[in-house]
Amino acid sequence: MQLTVNGETRSFQGPPNVAALVAELGLDARKVAVERNLEIVPKSAYAATAIADGDRIEIVHFIGGG
Repeated sequence: MQLTVNGETRSFQGPPNVAALVAELGLDARKVAVERNLEIVPKSAYAATAIADGDRIEIVHFIGGG
């Protein structure tokens, strides 16, 4: 499966949903915001939001500081 993640085309074995993609990328789902094909995906819908070949995914990772 080919996805564009943050502007970079990448190949995956087929994460079935946003939650699986975030996990495969090694990110903490509590600290990211995800947009799929120009639509923000609510955290509560990560597991229910399917990913298809050719989707465009943008992921923003929140970093705390002080």
